[in-house]
Amino acid sequence: MSLQATMLRTDALLSHVWMVRTFIKHSEEIEDDPELNDVQRTLYDAMLSLGSAWQAQDAEAYLRQARKKLSKLRKATNDFARIQPEVSSHTNFKMAVASLQNAVAAIEELLGE
Repeated sequence: MSLQATMLRTDALLSHVWMVRTFIKHSEEIEDDPELNDVQRTLYDAMLSLGSAWQAQDAEAYLRQARKKLSKLRKATNDFARIQPEVSSHTNFKMAVASLQNAVAAIEELLGE
């Protein structure tokens, strides 16, 4: 896969990460849980760091930055999966964890991690 195609696929997968982050950010549960807030902030920061490379359509810079942020995405994903049962047992939260895990796993595969 070309660098450009890898960047495009990674960015498409990050749209799922963004939706999970938005779900968390706008949930009532975030008000009482600093760890949940940290998860959404980490997801946001990781994606924000890719913005300038995306705007420039610089696949090499984008993928380099994505690899740098991958460990933070992985940690936020693991943290969310760990705290989710305490935060809420609602299906929306369970599915958000599954969505985040699947998106990050696919990103890891694309980036060769």
